[in-house]
Amino acid sequence: MTGIAAGLTGFAVLLGLMAIRIPIGVAMLAVGIGGYGLYTGSGPLLAFLKTSTYYQFSTYSLSVIPLFVLMGEFATKAGMSRALYRTAAAFLGHRKGGLAMASIGGCAAFGAICGSSLATAATMGQVALPEMKRYNYSGALATGSLAAGGTLGILIPPSVILVLYALMAEQSIAKMFIAAMVPGVLAAVGYMVAVAIFVRRHPEDGPAGPRATWPERLMALRETWTLILIFALVIVGMYRGWFTPTEAAAVGAFGTGVLAILHGGMRLDGMMACLRGTATTSAMIFLILLGAETFNAFLAQTRTPMLLADAISQSGMSPMWVLMAMLVLYLLLGCVMDSMSMLLLTIPIFYPIIGGLDFGMTREDTLIWFGILAVVVVEVGLITPPVGMNVFIINGMAKDVPMWESFRGVLPFLISDVIRIGVLLAFPIITLGLGRLLG
Repeated sequence: MTGIAAGLTGFAVLLGLMAIRIPIGVAMLAVGIGGYGLYTGSGPLLAFLKTSTYYQFSTYSLSVIPLFVLMGEFATKAGMSRALYRTAAAFLGHRKGGLAMASIGGCAAFGAICGSSLATAATMGQVALPEMKRYNYSGALATGSLAAGGTLGILIPPSVILVLYALMAEQSIAKMFIAAMVPGVLAAVGYMVAVAIFVRRHPEDGPAGPRATWPERLMALRETWTLILIFALVIVGMYRGWFTPTEAAAVGAFGTGVLAILHGGMRLDGMMACLRGTATTSAMIFLILLGAETFNAFLAQTRTPMLLADAISQSGMSPMWVLMAMLVLYLLLGCVMDSMSMLLLTIPIFYPIIGGLDFGMTREDTLIWFGILAVVVVEVGLITPPVGMNVFIINGMAKDVPMWESFRGVLPFLISDVIRIGVLLAFPIITLGLGRLLG
């Protein structure tokens, strides 16, 4: 069997295991070990497993992951979602569709601390769904806006997905975070515009609420200034060199932990719950990392990534067509896979190909731009049928809303996403400009 045939067979077996609901980390580990052993023999396999696992997890850079996860756990316990939603509702709630816009704004702000799309959607759903139901919002607009807003959790930094991409593509975590800022804001604004257009056509779906007074707005802002300070300290401190990424994550986790104790009323049992949640999530991420490392080592033995890169470079396809083909593949995979598994599976294959193409930029800028595009498209997969994990989570919380209505509600936001992806593709400066300005 040729190398590329062995690699493609490994992919087929992996997809088969996933189809029967084997966890992605276990599936990649099993296929990687089996393929590596069959291709090289038991001796090289044992030598690889003996050294690779140690070097994989002794990397100091990986310590940033549990710290950012802990930061998100504390943010949830601190009740920050309620404060952020109240602030957004105070400024936007008097408009038609204003509570849906406030939900998106709250998701964007909470996602900046939490870093998880699923957690952002679930947490903000608990706060915003009852309010929108009280003001007679349609099920489609209420669930659609929350499902779409939740996707901002993996794009707006700090984000575990961006950390993993930076580590795998050997890029600066701080530069990845800065590059995600403008696309993240653009996503939130685009979603709000989608709500405005939706309620213009269907005004009965998003009635206007009462207008808050300026003293009420300022009072709401006072509840969130500490959160803004923590976010600014983490991002600015990391980019300006005051902290390493791990130190910045530690500062963020400490700050949100203090807020959870002082404002969220967290006690010892809450602290232990946060630590258990962090351990569980981090263990899941590290298992997927180990599986991805083993599977990609098998692919490296078959030389599949290099052979694909050579085939693409000799095909005569323009770099932009190659990039668009990868993004379409991400969109299709996003319908059946979770975002982290998808990126860990594909990045080792895709980033050498992208890094070797000429987009008129440096290799570093190209890889950062591609990373943001990949995360944006992965984010779209969270609300794309037939899986759409965010849609399932929000719909499960809104018991009286049919699933088809929730998927109908995300359609305006999917249109906004398609437009945004086109803009980011056509104008890389939107992604790279802030980093160049601050640099």
